Amino acid sequence: MPVLVASDLDRTLIYSSAALALTMPDARAPRLLCVEVHEAKPLSYLTETAAGLLTDLGDAAVFVPTTTRTRKQYQRINLPGPPPAYAICANGGHLLVDGVTDTGWHARVQARLAAECASLAEVGEHLLRSADPVWLRKHRIAEDLFAYLVVERELLPEDWVKELAVWAEDRGWTVSLQGRKIYAVPKPLTKSAAVREVARRTGAELTLAAGDSLLDADLLLAADRGWRPAHGELADTGWTAPDVTALPERGVLAGERILREFLRAVRQPGG
Repeated sequence: MPVLVASDLDRTLIYSSAALALTMPDARAPRLLCVEVHEAKPLSYLTETAAGLLTDLGDAAVFVPTTTRTRKQYQRINLPGPPPAYAICANGGHLLVDGVTDTGWHARVQARLAAECASLAEVGEHLLRSADPVWLRKHRIAEDLFAYLVVERELLPEDWVKELAVWAEDRGWTVSLQGRKIYAVPKPLTKSAAVREVARRTGAELTLAAGDSLLDADLLLAADRGWRPAHGELADTGWTAPDVTALPERGVLAGERILREFLRAVRQPGG
């Protein structure tokens, strides 16, 4: 039976220059491969060693990129290795099969959101009304499924995100702070639901996962084994689970370590 490997991308496998966390002397820094260009500028990287590991993983398992990015943002990424047959975008709102949205899956997701939580219009309006222009830089609606703000972290009041999370909780939404972005996402919109669908379609009996943020917690809990880096929301809050390993590495070297762990588990599934 195939092994399914579902991994978050940003700050889990790929890293912006600000998130690389290269703390070693410059002469000992790893060689980096750029895997994303945006507006003619390099944006995201992994180590060359990680690129080789990801290629090996794509040959050995069903590798499924699992991201909160929109489809357009995901399609900017050029990962090494064979093109994934499945990818999950918009936090589970879109399941791509050979790069094309599965419309049946998307319709099922939309039906659940309409039935189980407050509308995107209500939440989006609240975000705009309560955010302060002093620290708000952008307000975005993603795929007509969820909303996020781009903020100046240094100016963001510490209690604002906590208050937003309480407000959202009562309406069936969750809030996640990732770098300079604050996400508001409906609770039924999950990466884990889409991953379970891919497991059903592929016949995978073992699922491995990795992620760094609150929006990855359900993915990690749904997997048979999971890993998280020493940075990000989950690490900052000390989040743990019985089958999830908290790694000591931070930054781009954590991405390399995660890929080593994936490959080891794929090659020795009982180990």
